[in-house]
Amino acid sequence: MPSYTAPIADVQFLLHDVFNVAEYDIPGYDQLERDVTGAILDEAGKIASTLLQPLNQIGDTQGCRLDKGTVHTPDGFKEAFAELRAGGWPGLDMPSEFGGQDMPSIVGTIVGEFFSAANQAFTMYQGLTHGAASAILAHGTAAQKSTYLPQMIQCQWTGTMNLTEPHCGTDLGLMRTKAEPQDDGSYQITGQKIFISAGDHDLAENVIHLVLAKIPGGPDGIKGVSLFIVPKLMVTPDGNLGAANAVSVGNIEEKMGIHGNATCVMNYDGATGYLLGEAHKGMRAMFTMMNEARLGVAMQGLAQAEAAYQNAVDYAKDRLQGRAVTGVENPDGPADPLIVHPDIRRNLMDQKSFIEGARAFLLWGSTLIDRAHRDADASAEGLVSLLTPVLKGFLTDQGYDMTVQAQQVFGGHGYIEEWGMSQFTRDARIAMIYEGANGVQALDLVGRKLGQDGGKHLLGFFEEVKSFCKDTAGLSEDYDEQFLTPLKSASKDLQAAAQYFLQHGMQNPNHALAGSYDFMHLFGHVCLGLMWAKMAKSAHNALSEGCADPAFYRAKLTTGRYYMARRLPATALHLARIQSGAEPVMALSHSDF
Repeated sequence: MPSYTAPIADVQFLLHDVFNVAEYDIPGYDQLERDVTGAILDEAGKIASTLLQPLNQIGDTQGCRLDKGTVHTPDGFKEAFAELRAGGWPGLDMPSEFGGQDMPSIVGTIVGEFFSAANQAFTMYQGLTHGAASAILAHGTAAQKSTYLPQMIQCQWTGTMNLTEPHCGTDLGLMRTKAEPQDDGSYQITGQKIFISAGDHDLAENVIHLVLAKIPGGPDGIKGVSLFIVPKLMVTPDGNLGAANAVSVGNIEEKMGIHGNATCVMNYDGATGYLLGEAHKGMRAMFTMMNEARLGVAMQGLAQAEAAYQNAVDYAKDRLQGRAVTGVENPDGPADPLIVHPDIRRNLMDQKSFIEGARAFLLWGSTLIDRAHRDADASAEGLVSLLTPVLKGFLTDQGYDMTVQAQQVFGGHGYIEEWGMSQFTRDARIAMIYEGANGVQALDLVGRKLGQDGGKHLLGFFEEVKSFCKDTAGLSEDYDEQFLTPLKSASKDLQAAAQYFLQHGMQNPNHALAGSYDFMHLFGHVCLGLMWAKMAKSAHNALSEGCADPAFYRAKLTTGRYYMARRLPATALHLARIQSGAEPVMALSHSDF
């Protein structure tokens, strides 16, 4: 059976050596001293390893089942959910006004990684609730907040988001679900939604659905979409649970992965719903949840890669196979361990350098969110908006690839369910699809985010890189050569790609859209290059000043050098593809496919 240990030392390094979070001028960050974060992470790590991880394969094997209209989760899920709820973990970074603990978003992100790496399907139940509660917090009336948030933040009630319909996915303007106004101010919701994660289950007393629907007579297309709160069980004026609403589960989808999460077909047959936010402004309200969810999905890509990597390392150290070409390294055994072989080392270094860089990128993004939300920093809001599709698309694409790499270390055993490696790959696969497929993320990045506010946020990112390089230059000759020089080169590739879109995209939008996926990955590599340069600086300083664990910091520098030398040069390949334009992509006629 696979195992998982929370990477607490790596997170503490990022929080306190790289980002120095306790010194940030953000409300709540002054509480994030090393001993405080250490206590939180230790406890979260124990829960991940001892409570959630042992249920991961059980959830994968048993899945969820629908019996007479009731959804049953796998063995142990209900008890584990109750224990998590009792510990207050679902409300860790939610407002204390409604029963949360009011910690910064960055703390919730870290704990979310630990829990998702241990058991992604399970953690989705509380993760989706967090997103739904955030949407109500941002757009609900005072009455809606007081009715729903205290129960949702405690996960006594859970939440969902209902977008997709059988005939439309990304193009939500085609939806058919209707919301008929009623005399009492409520609406009757009628329609069918599919792919609804955590759509129903036996973990909580109620499920609060956020449902996109169209009010008759509203504008056509996406401009006519509104968002509604539709509870599974009606809530009485005194806050108690009442009669069942006219919402039911039509089916549980059979999926490639995340079997422990109930992905439902939801039928709304004149169900009572309440408008959330303004009429015909549903996408504005839903995107509060979706943007949060996209960062959560980015975290899932990292989390599955981390869990798979840990098991691949253990296997590579234990499995004896062949002899090192430079001489026997295990003379007392019949063969040397796999980890002596260069191709296995390449495989593991690809994983390690991605995971540690991606974690830094994700936590940097979380600091931007906290700046935007806790400090009303418009620049941080703009930058994280630009980076969201990069975080979601790049981290989930690469995270999936790394689970495949980890599976490869096991050889044939990686393909056998007994070893559990295929679950990491199968669970990671959905992250590339839901909350906006990665191709859509790339289109959003190039088609909308690059030019947002006159392109100032992209320019702000370039200035971030430039300022860092300028301020850090001269740290040491090796550092400049091994970290700053490749970072500057990669940043120039990103600038050249953006310039190509500017010069050619207006003449023919296909030139930009055909290169959008490569641009997303190019951007992602530059972001990880920046993170590795920052981490290497901190590791260099720690070693120079004398530190308690020099091996940890030396390993950081070695891993960072690998990324800069072996992974970051991919920016040149992506730039070449972008500059080839749309013609190679669009030249073939429809009939020739």
